[in-house]
Amino acid sequence: QVQLVESGGSLVQAGGSLRLSCAASGRTFSTNAMGWFRQAPGKEREFVAAISWNGGVRYYADSVKGRFTISRDTVKNAMYLQLNSLKPEDTAVYYCAAALTTRVGVDRHDYYYWGQGTQVTVSS
Repeated sequence: QVQLVESGGSLVQAGGSLRLSCAASGRTFSTNAMGWFRQAPGKEREFVAAISWNGGVRYYADSVKGRFTISRDTVKNAMYLQLNSLKPEDTAVYYCAAALTTRVGVDRHDYYYWGQGTQVTVSS
């Protein structure tokens, strides 16, 4: 059974930092693109960042560029998202996702496997 499990979400003050982790099990994703999405209450799930199998290609949403950093460890079958300079508008449930192919997409339909999400709340 394939599982993606996110962790690291928390309540943090504006300007603070968090590091989210995504642990994969049930299969290896060493040759698959992976990504992070988020969903705020009453809003659609939106793209945050994505990374290629070897980390050579990374995409970010304009709203997080320069503040968030995506990375992965293929040996550990894990992915990370470093969140810096957090803003109240970053408050959302953050989801880890894995694609079936190497293609790095920015649309949620590009991803097949999903985690259950971790809550990030940024207070002003």
